[in-house]
Amino acid sequence: MFKLFKLNRRTKGEYIFDNLNMLFMLIICFITLYPIWYVLVNSLNDGIDAMKGGIYWWPREFTLENYKAVFANPGIVTSFGVTIAKTIIGTLTHVFFTAMVAYALSRKELYGRNIYMVFGIITMFFSGGLIPYFLLIRDLGLFDNFLVYVIPTLFNFFHLIIFVSFFRELPKSLEEAAKMDGANDLMIFVKVIIPLSMPVIATIALFQGVYQWNDYFAGVIFINNPELQPIQTYLYKVVAESSSNQMMLNAPGGITTKTVTSQSIKLATMVVTTLPIVLVYPFLQKYFVKGMLIGSVKG
Repeated sequence: MFKLFKLNRRTKGEYIFDNLNMLFMLIICFITLYPIWYVLVNSLNDGIDAMKGGIYWWPREFTLENYKAVFANPGIVTSFGVTIAKTIIGTLTHVFFTAMVAYALSRKELYGRNIYMVFGIITMFFSGGLIPYFLLIRDLGLFDNFLVYVIPTLFNFFHLIIFVSFFRELPKSLEEAAKMDGANDLMIFVKVIIPLSMPVIATIALFQGVYQWNDYFAGVIFINNPELQPIQTYLYKVVAESSSNQMMLNAPGGITTKTVTSQSIKLATMVVTTLPIVLVYPFLQKYFVKGMLIGSVKG
């Protein structure tokens, strides 16, 4: 009876502990998600009414005028196109180039492989700084050029380490069999290694895709042409430069009776620019975890 009583007490304590953990996770989720919900709710509310405050859970005066004002500006449509183009092109070229370099460095027969790895690791901790980097970009002819989103991001040493760890685990017999059939190193990489490396390729593509979508720094520093600015740079300038307290929406039929404020425009722009990646990210989260575990467990 005494043993049973001790077991029940222990079980009850574990039950309380589990419930506390669940409550703690719910609180963390609420703290994380509520700011997003707050921005969405206020972006769907009339701008003048939102200035009164008190909107926390639902729009008080629902309207889509804020979003109409955002999309009425042709600049945001152009910026979306630039962002989509640089995300797709930058991700594909980054994955292929980094994987190709990583495959070479994963070969033990490569002369000076350890020296290259040491030099690469040093670049992860030290850089020349922003001014030398800007001068380099200018001298390469990449200033105000779409390729500034692609060429400087072709290679990332951290991603190379993940690739190298994965390539080292592939059976050597596959390469030996391909060489016996007359394939050279490039053919082996394209026809053997890449098809077998789709998990790590998906992981790196997700890393780079999220970076390309969220990057605004390159557009701020290296781009003056508004037609080459990505959507995140557009959002940055809307938030940083908008100083008017009120603006009217110019519709095809004339000026509408609804008014929107600079704050409501900022909120609507934030929703428009972040919604695509927010919707995609939860479904691809597992690849982030998998990417961090590649090569960490042996045997």
